[in-house]
Amino acid sequence: MHPFRTHTCNALGLDHVGETVRLSGWIHRKRDHGNLLFVDLRDHFGITQVVADRSSEHFATLESLPLESVITVTGSVVARTEETVNPTLATGRVELTVAELAVRSTSAQLPFPVNSEQPYPEEMRLKHRYLDLRRERNHWIVRKRSEIVASIRQAMVERGFLEITTPILTATSPEGARDYVVPARLHPGKFYALPQAPQMFKQLLMVAGFDRYFQVAPCFRDEAARADRSPGEFYQLDIEMSFVEQEDVLGTMEGVLHQVFDQHATKPVDALPWRRIPYAESMLKYGSDKPDLRNPLVIADVTEAFRGSDFGIFAKAIDGGAVVRAIPAPGAAAQPRSFFDKMNDWAREEQEAAGLGYVIFGDDGEARGPIAKRLTADRLAAIREAAGLAGGDAVFFACDHPGPAAKLAGAARLKLGLDLGLTELDAFRFCWIVDFPMYELDEETDQIVFSHNPFSMPQGGLDDLLNKHPLEVMGWQYDVVCNGMELGSGAIRNHVPEIMFKAFEIAGYSADETEKTFGSLLRAFRYGAPPHGGMAPGIDRIVMLLAGLPNIREGIAFPMSQQVEDLLMGAPTEISEKHLRELHLRVHLPPKMKQQAATGTEGE
Repeated sequence: MHPFRTHTCNALGLDHVGETVRLSGWIHRKRDHGNLLFVDLRDHFGITQVVADRSSEHFATLESLPLESVITVTGSVVARTEETVNPTLATGRVELTVAELAVRSTSAQLPFPVNSEQPYPEEMRLKHRYLDLRRERNHWIVRKRSEIVASIRQAMVERGFLEITTPILTATSPEGARDYVVPARLHPGKFYALPQAPQMFKQLLMVAGFDRYFQVAPCFRDEAARADRSPGEFYQLDIEMSFVEQEDVLGTMEGVLHQVFDQHATKPVDALPWRRIPYAESMLKYGSDKPDLRNPLVIADVTEAFRGSDFGIFAKAIDGGAVVRAIPAPGAAAQPRSFFDKMNDWAREEQEAAGLGYVIFGDDGEARGPIAKRLTADRLAAIREAAGLAGGDAVFFACDHPGPAAKLAGAARLKLGLDLGLTELDAFRFCWIVDFPMYELDEETDQIVFSHNPFSMPQGGLDDLLNKHPLEVMGWQYDVVCNGMELGSGAIRNHVPEIMFKAFEIAGYSADETEKTFGSLLRAFRYGAPPHGGMAPGIDRIVMLLAGLPNIREGIAFPMSQQVEDLLMGAPTEISEKHLRELHLRVHLPPKMKQQAATGTEGE
C-alpha cells in the first residue's frame, strides 16, 4: 500500500464499501459526539468523513490535533445510514473508520479559519495567502483559472498557432506605462526592462516566417491597481498572424473566445459573429468605447433640437461648441420626483457635472418638467423621435463639449439601466470596437499623440498620413469588449518603414528617435516583412468574468496588494550595500523618505 494514500478524499463511494483504504489530507472540521469523533479530512480533490470510536487508540490523538494538521488515515470504508447521508459531498454516502493514524504535520494556531468563507482583511489574507488558498472558494478559483488557460491553449493549437516564449529581460519601449527596470551587473550604468508586452518580439516572429504565434505572456507595468487590472504584473493571451486583414484576426479570435466562454460560462454567450461597432458610433450611442451591451439604452444626439431654443443654458453652450446627448429612461414617467432629483444630485456629486436636465412624457404624450416648458412642440417631437421615446418615458440630457458629454451620458446610461432594472445581468454580451482614430490631442500638452497602438497601420496607408489632418486618420485597430470591460486590444501592424517613420513623425518623433527606439524592428522590416496583425486579450480579465469575481486580483494565486506589495514574500525590499556595489548603484531617496528612514517613522 502506498505510504500516503490509495485514494483521494473525493474518490470513495458505495462501491468501495468493505475495502481497506488510505487517505491523507488536512483536518478540515471536527465534531465530537461523545463516544464518536467525526473528522472531515480534506485534500485538493474533496472531503471524506473519518470516524473514530472512543475505544480507538487514535481517538485521543485525533481529538487533540488542531484544525489544518496533516494526517494519514488507514481504515475500512463503511456505508452511512440513510439519515446520516450528506448529499452535498461526493463522498457523502460513506465514511472511513480509523484503524491506523499517522500525524504528518501539526498546525499552529490559525490567523483565520480555513473552513469558513467569512471575509477577513485583505492584508491578513495576502500575508497568509497559502492558507487563504485552502478555502473552498479560492481553491476553486485557482483550479478554474488553470482549466480556462488549458482551454485557451487548446483553442489556439486547434487553429494552427505555435506557442513560442519571448524574452523577459529586454529593452525599454514606449507602451504607455512605466517600465520595471533591472540593473545589468555586467554592463555598469545600463538596465534591462521587463516587457510591458511582447509587442516587438511577436512582430519579429512574423518577419522570421512563423505564420501564427501565441503565448500566455507575463507583462509588467509600473502602474497603480485598478479593479480590472492587477498591479505590477498580469498575463495576456498574446497572438500574431501573418498575411491577414483585420477581419481575419477578428474572426479567428472571436472563435477562440467564444469557444472558451462556451466551455466555462454559466451564462448565455453571444452567438457568432459579434457586432462590429465603429469607435465614433460607440462614443455617441453608448458614451464609451467599452459599451455594456447588456444594457438596451441607446444615447441620441439632440443638439439641433436645442440649438437656438428658448432653453438658454443649452443654447448658449451649443454656440460655444457643446453638444447635447439624450439618455432615454423607458417607463420612468411613473417614478416620483425624487428619482429625477437624485439623478441630478448624482451627476453633480459623483460625476462632477453641472447636472442632468430631463423631460417627462406622460401617457397622454404631454411633456412635463422645467426644460419642456422652454421648448416648442416641434423641438420636443424631434427629441422624442431621436431618443425613441413613447408615452410614459422620460429622457435625461448631458450638455457639454463632446468628450465630457459622452462620459456623463455613458455613466448615466449605465446607472439608469441598473436603477430601472433594464440591464441583463445573467449573460455575456460581446462586441468589437473598430475604426479607432490613430491620433488624439494630449489634454495637458495640446500635442498630437498616438491614441491607441503606435505600431498600427493607418487605414489609408501613407496617403492618409500625408493628406489628411492627423485627427481624421483612422487606424486598423480594434478592441474586444465584454459586458463593458475591454478584454483585449489589437491592430493590423505597420510593417512598412516609410509609413512607420511618417506615423511617428506626426506623433512628435524625429527620424533619429524612431530609428534609435525601434531600430531592431525597422531593420527587420527592411529584409522583407509580411503584412501581419494580432491582439492580446487579458487572461486575468477572462478569469474574472468567467469566475464571477468582483476584483481581478481574486483570480490570481499570489496577487500584489493595491500598493503593489507582495505581503507574502515581503517585496519590494531593500538590498545590501554589497549587492548595490555589485550592481554599480547608489540609492538616492526623496527628502521625505530620508527623513522617515532617519527617524524610524517609515510606514506610519
